[in-house]
Amino acid sequence: MGERRPVTDRLPTFPWDSLTPYKKTAAAHPDGIVDLSVGTPVDPVPATLQQALADAADSPGYPLTWGTPELRAAVQGWLERRHGVRVADGAVLPTVGSKELVAWLPTLLGLGAGDTVVHPELAYPTYDVGARIAGATPVASDGLTSVGPADVKLVWVNSPGNPTGRVLGVDHLRKVVAWARERGAIVASDECYLDLGWDGTEPVSILHPDVCGGSHENLLAVHSLSKRSNLAGYRAAFVAGDPGLVAELLAVRKHAGMIVPAPVQAAMKAALDDDAHAAEQKERYRARRAKLRTAFEKAGWTIEHSNAGLYLWAAHPEHDSWGAVGALAERGVLVAPGTFYGVAGGRHVRVAFTATDERVDTAVKRLSE
Repeated sequence: MGERRPVTDRLPTFPWDSLTPYKKTAAAHPDGIVDLSVGTPVDPVPATLQQALADAADSPGYPLTWGTPELRAAVQGWLERRHGVRVADGAVLPTVGSKELVAWLPTLLGLGAGDTVVHPELAYPTYDVGARIAGATPVASDGLTSVGPADVKLVWVNSPGNPTGRVLGVDHLRKVVAWARERGAIVASDECYLDLGWDGTEPVSILHPDVCGGSHENLLAVHSLSKRSNLAGYRAAFVAGDPGLVAELLAVRKHAGMIVPAPVQAAMKAALDDDAHAAEQKERYRARRAKLRTAFEKAGWTIEHSNAGLYLWAAHPEHDSWGAVGALAERGVLVAPGTFYGVAGGRHVRVAFTATDERVDTAVKRLSE
């Protein structure tokens, strides 16, 4: 019998732990820290969504793993109304936040040793971690033609991208789908920021007919209500796409007890049926983004990509990634180093604009000093 491998041998160190000394430096600023390192919502949960949660609080029985019929219909309606995507009945499944699904998707799909999971070179770390949890091999590559003869079973795309805010066009996504289908691989598209395009940018789903030719075979799209509806604390997300794959995920999740609580399902339905609150929240982010972008550029920073999502991808000519983090921490502003997302981020930092208006205004002031 082989020895058990400790988690430190199987998974990388949690990256945000290395920010601790910089956070202490920023927190020592006389006027307090401006934390722009994590894209966590700070604005209130809309009252109607709180009420929907409260109204469903008396839920003594087990909830449906598949989600209520009302929630599934709300997901289908939102995808078609907002993004021109029509999915089959039964081809949607609520999840306990999107990070949970990203981390466990290779395992849920039965991937393991000898299988390859491809993800973007600059990427949310959980794509890599999910492959490792399953015992598969993660490969960071933006050019699929450069991926060797490995047995690729899963390809992650992330558009709009975290951390860069880069948006992949229809032609690019179409090529990814074609490449994967030629090899029998699954494409999983992390679309958590799909509603957050800026300056006329309109991100498109992997499930849109212009991308997939009207067939969702071997395609999955992952969506979250954390950003759109301030429901990060509710852990409210869903996956949609290939009915056969969704059925497979449902079967495994039933066995594993991976179920979204009934009150959260009720709040999700209310959120997906209402576009007004999401539009209001987007305008808050638009204003914060504009202030921070202007302030960083005036202070000598270059902003690249950042066409969608909740972050600015920023570089300073005098600093590498960690040097920039340190320089901003001295001003009481905490950001995330680009190296958290891959070696290609060595000259950049990720700046979240999810702080309160007061903290954003404080950051703007400090950048001008």
